[in-house]
Amino acid sequence: MQCCSKTRGVRFLEQQQQHGDSAASHVHFDEKLHDSVVMVTPEDDGNFMVKVGFLKTQHRYEIVFTLPEVPALGKAVCPAPIPTPHLRITDLTPAPEGGLKVTCEYMAQQEGVLCEEVLLLSETNEDVCVKVRVHVRVMDRHHGTPMLLEGVRCIGVELEYDSEQSDWQGFD
Repeated sequence: MQCCSKTRGVRFLEQQQQHGDSAASHVHFDEKLHDSVVMVTPEDDGNFMVKVGFLKTQHRYEIVFTLPEVPALGKAVCPAPIPTPHLRITDLTPAPEGGLKVTCEYMAQQEGVLCEEVLLLSETNEDVCVKVRVHVRVMDRHHGTPMLLEGVRCIGVELEYDSEQSDWQGFD
């Protein structure tokens, strides 16, 4: 159950460039794409998939999204104490409109389409947990700057060590 459809989002003008008209190289985006937000999709098994969009390697991001209410979890929810190397939940609060506002931090280390998982646990019922899969597309730091979705903000850049910048002369 996705809340919006993005079909027909990009359209290209007819190729008039064949006749020397350079104005034909424009891409037009439908207006409905300008409200690009982090997408939360409930899955059939009661878990959730969160699509974050494009990020850049060697950057740290804060990602904020709202999960719909899960009655089985109850009101007291906490992240599972299972660490993931690149994604950690920093805050869980009830959302004013209902549901659960999740704030997490993601460190984009490698390029590619990646999926990280976190578990949310009920503090009142130890048999109940919800898995949240966070999908990201990470591009190399040399390939431009991604347009971040609403709910995603860059909070830091990790410096990459370059051995050519070292003035170490080696062993004698």
